[in-house]
Amino acid sequence: MADKVLMKGNEALAEAAIMAGCRHYFGYPITPQTEVAAYMAKRMPKIGGVFLQAESEVAAINMVLGAAACGKRTMTSSSSPGISLKSEGISYIAGSDLPALIVNVERGGPGLGGIQPSQSDYFQTVKGGGHGDYKLIVLAPASVQEMFSLTFNGFDLADKYRMPCMILTDGTIGQMMEPVSLDVGEVKEYSKDWATSGKANHSGRNVINSLSLSPAQLEQWNVDRYARYKVVEENEVKYEEFMMEDAEYVIVAFGIASRVSKNAIVELRNKGLKVGMIRPITLWPFPKDALKKAAEKAKAFISVELNMGQMIDDVKLAIDCSKPVYLCNRTGGVIMSTEEVVAKVEQVVKGEATKW
Repeated sequence: MADKVLMKGNEALAEAAIMAGCRHYFGYPITPQTEVAAYMAKRMPKIGGVFLQAESEVAAINMVLGAAACGKRTMTSSSSPGISLKSEGISYIAGSDLPALIVNVERGGPGLGGIQPSQSDYFQTVKGGGHGDYKLIVLAPASVQEMFSLTFNGFDLADKYRMPCMILTDGTIGQMMEPVSLDVGEVKEYSKDWATSGKANHSGRNVINSLSLSPAQLEQWNVDRYARYKVVEENEVKYEEFMMEDAEYVIVAFGIASRVSKNAIVELRNKGLKVGMIRPITLWPFPKDALKKAAEKAKAFISVELNMGQMIDDVKLAIDCSKPVYLCNRTGGVIMSTEEVVAKVEQVVKGEATKW
């Protein structure tokens, strides 16, 4: 077994990016993700990479577009308000069919909000965020180890499907420290004969562009892009099941909310209640089939979220509203306690909870 290193979540993510071959980082400091930028500022010059603190989030995401167009593994990181500023550029990257990794270490909102952890950017991330028809591959770590491994995986998925990938995490996972194995295997290589990297790598003239003045052409671009998204949905769904073998009540949670939920499930099992959890690791593509299968036996679902109820809509759609779905939530930077999750599930079991 490989040795483990004690690392903060944000730093584990940054080290994973470097090990995955990222040599171009463009960002701007904002709590609670600033450690990513600080780590890159220290490491990149030592390995021949590029670290650039841009003049703004808008500038940073457009620098990512430029580096990605040249075929380079590139990334940026920010927190919720900064991601909002980057949204136009993210749409341009998606419209240009470019691979890039974008990291959002979420904080409470809306507006400037606070600097405490949140999951209230789910809608923004999973449903688009910027303008136009596009998707992001969205990976949701629930540990410092997954901050490392999913970042490595995110670069591969972005290159494989020529689309942006986002790591959607929260301030708690970004700031906590846990032992991490840095054993990831070999870096995968993907052909980038589409890149604007000069004729040494391809013949002819490559153009990276998201503009089409022909409605018919733009429509076809979108149709083709969504055909590729369908392949992602068929092949890249990731999720974890916890005590689901005989579960009658199913918690759905991701990130830090899933860790609280695991503790709650253990307590509820000790009380004789058959409770399990499905943890989406890919928020897009969402593990719809896993939830639909669980609905065949489950009596009810409880969506545990650090927002006012965003993922719960996808839970309901996944099970075709065939079973009641309840919400257990905190927002504004407050993390629910194990006791609060236990109490909500017990209310559901007793028929005392209000359906969402």
